[in-house]
Amino acid sequence: MRRNAAIRLAAIFLALLLAGCATSLPKIEPEKLPQPPAAFKEGDGRWTQAPPAATQPRGEWWQAFSDPVLDELVARADRGNTGIQVAAARLAQARAFVRTTDADRALQAGVGASARRAQGIIGGDAGPARNLFATGVDLGYEVDLFGRLSHATDSATLDAQAREALLQSARLLVQAEVAQTYLALRALDTERSLVRNTVAAYRETLALTERRWRAGDLAELDVARSSTEVAETESEALALDRRRAELEHALAVLLGEVPSKFSLPEAAWDTALPLIPAGVPGTVLTRRPDVAAAQSTMLAAQARVGVAKAAWFPRVTLTASAGYASPELSDLFEWSSRAWLVGAIFSLPLLDGGRRKAGVDFAGAELEGEVQRYREQVLVAFKDVEDQLAALRLLAEQSEAQARAVSSASRSTALSDARYRNGYVSRLDLLDAQRSELRNRRQALQVRSAQYQSTVALVRALGGGWDAN
Repeated sequence: MRRNAAIRLAAIFLALLLAGCATSLPKIEPEKLPQPPAAFKEGDGRWTQAPPAATQPRGEWWQAFSDPVLDELVARADRGNTGIQVAAARLAQARAFVRTTDADRALQAGVGASARRAQGIIGGDAGPARNLFATGVDLGYEVDLFGRLSHATDSATLDAQAREALLQSARLLVQAEVAQTYLALRALDTERSLVRNTVAAYRETLALTERRWRAGDLAELDVARSSTEVAETESEALALDRRRAELEHALAVLLGEVPSKFSLPEAAWDTALPLIPAGVPGTVLTRRPDVAAAQSTMLAAQARVGVAKAAWFPRVTLTASAGYASPELSDLFEWSSRAWLVGAIFSLPLLDGGRRKAGVDFAGAELEGEVQRYREQVLVAFKDVEDQLAALRLLAEQSEAQARAVSSASRSTALSDARYRNGYVSRLDLLDAQRSELRNRRQALQVRSAQYQSTVALVRALGGGWDAN
């Protein structure tokens, strides 16, 4: 008895030891993960360690632009964008797979019935053919001693978390693209108005030049130059019209609507430009859904290594069945025909041609790849913030310089026009001044548009806002 007890204790100890080996997961080396800098290179925001906060509400950040049309467009995109709907469907798929892996850990039950006719050989003589009818309930439960099923569930759960973060990332991407496309369209409307006004001014100058040419004050060359300038500017206005149509069609697709049925009337560009504080805290990056998705995917790959390792250890399945069996169908449900069976199945592959080792190597390589992908995603997040902070700082300085250039060009045009009308300068001098003013005014609009675009890009880089609370 003591010997049998010792054997049982040794078997239990070995099983626990194997379970401990199977459930251990490979550690992710800290030096392989990106280390956050002490502070932003641009501005004075400080980095601090913080747990992931991908589920933290981001708020309706686009309302900071104080534009009701933009608010409506973002709401329509949230409802109709196909990219968001695809991401939502993939999240539902991932959650369903989690339920599938959970089901593998639960008691399995089924009912069945069978009817067979067979001839047996007893004592060397063939017996008569007999019928056998059976019906009953079958039960099965796999004992997860070595963590295979639990690691599979953990992996599926982390994959679902990654899908949830990717859905948030898709929403943030669509919201940012809607805002950027809308703001680009409004900036283009302002530029189109400027160019059309310039075309009208050029036509007036052309009419004056033609009158002076007919009066003999100017040469025909001045008329030709004026006509050329009008035609070139008209061509630029048509190019802007084409660009506006493209932006309008792109905005329709972002909303999930047919471009031929969508239109956005031209309106004044009075959208507010939010001011993002210089001291943006580093904790805001924990809300970036793409970083959270990469982290969850990395941890899911780590759990799959545990699943692969568990293939080296035996599986233990408890089975049971109960029902009725009888050679006569009429007696099938008689109490005397009852039957039951209880058992345990122990299985351990011995030779598999290296399949299990290859599975562990595959899972390990997948984990290494996901670690590097997570590292890359974090580095890209750092870069995105630094890019947009630098862009906003330099664009503010550029805007001030460009404003001075517009003021000087406008003054130069006014002086040249007065001198031209009094015959002190040639038509060519006036054209040069007008070209310079138009170029600088358009450049000022483009700088202003870039400020709006960079502000939206920074919001996206920060994960949907800049408030760390």
